[in-house]
Amino acid sequence: MAEVVTFATSDQLLVVIDPVALRTDGESVRIAKDVLSAGAATKVCLPEGPEEFARALARRGSRRPVVVGDDRALLRAVSLLHRRRELAECVLSVVPVGAALSLAGSLGVPTGAVAAARAVLDGVERRLDLLVDDSDGVVLGALRIPPIRDPAGPAGRNGADGALGANGATAAGPGAGRSWLRTCQSLVRTLAPSRATSAAAPGPSRLRVEIDGTTLVDLDQPLEAVSVAPGATGVAEVEVRPASVGAEASPLLAEGRTVTVSGAHFRYRADGVVSGPVRTRTWVVREGAWGLTVPGAG
Repeated sequence: MAEVVTFATSDQLLVVIDPVALRTDGESVRIAKDVLSAGAATKVCLPEGPEEFARALARRGSRRPVVVGDDRALLRAVSLLHRRRELAECVLSVVPVGAALSLAGSLGVPTGAVAAARAVLDGVERRLDLLVDDSDGVVLGALRIPPIRDPAGPAGRNGADGALGANGATAAGPGAGRSWLRTCQSLVRTLAPSRATSAAAPGPSRLRVEIDGTTLVDLDQPLEAVSVAPGATGVAEVEVRPASVGAEASPLLAEGRTVTVSGAHFRYRADGVVSGPVRTRTWVVREGAWGLTVPGAG
């Protein structure tokens, strides 16, 4: 992944500010906008939703796009440009603002607004590999099967259970003391733990994992997890963790350009987003498929 292209401050920038970033950290958005406007000719767009976000990128003309937002805004921009088949020719810049910034940071972008904005103005282009699946979805970082479970768990999303206070009363006011309501609440508390426990402790998965057409593990081997991440240029690194019996089983490691997972319906988490369920999914590595602005070596 060579860093070969530098940018001049005379470049015209299209600064697309994700509405979530504006609500989450308006001060960092203002700082980024001021730094960018002071160093280059900028056109600032404030889309109100995904449709306007897409239109702004589509109408960028010769301006270099700069996304001000979190990891999901970055993923949305790459996905849109990929679907328009404009990703290879477009160098994307990002100023990370928001709660989820780990993906941008792992790709080499500073997570501070000032440093990231300066990198947009004075940085270099880094060509990065991309995982593209058979539904035309993209993965910028790593993916995992099964997805990392929501810490809140099913019980944390249960409206009836969440309405209960420490003493079993609700915030419904004077009527909360009626016996029929207490009976219902008791029933909810009785049923909810068994539902949550069954959802939080799934058994091992049985999946077939193929690398470049060769089977790494088949359906007869129960698995704890599969992970796929960018490796050396042009290949993905795959780690399969068999379900342990007694002593912990050693992971199976492989690398290749094409990774296919199939078997029972499964979900997967990629770049912080859970997808599925699907019965089969194939990811292909596209070498140097997109360009991202990062700080220069100096």
